[in-house]
Amino acid sequence: MKVIVTVVERITSEAHINISDGLPEEVIKQQIVDLYNTGQMQTDLNIFQVDFESISARIVNRVQQPD
Repeated sequence: MKVIVTVVERITSEAHINISDGLPEEVIKQQIVDLYNTGQMQTDLNIFQVDFESISARIVNRVQQPD
């Protein structure tokens, strides 16, 4: 018997970045998006928390060939 198991997890990561003081909220948001999109934040992301969401299993019936 073959069983396919699917596990769904939600991973929360955090990054510590430096943003200039006094910038409007929209500019800060854009800088964060730009850092992420260019890959500059990618190496800084650390897994902070993993939450288990669900697990499911599906039994795959194998059709046996006659001998």
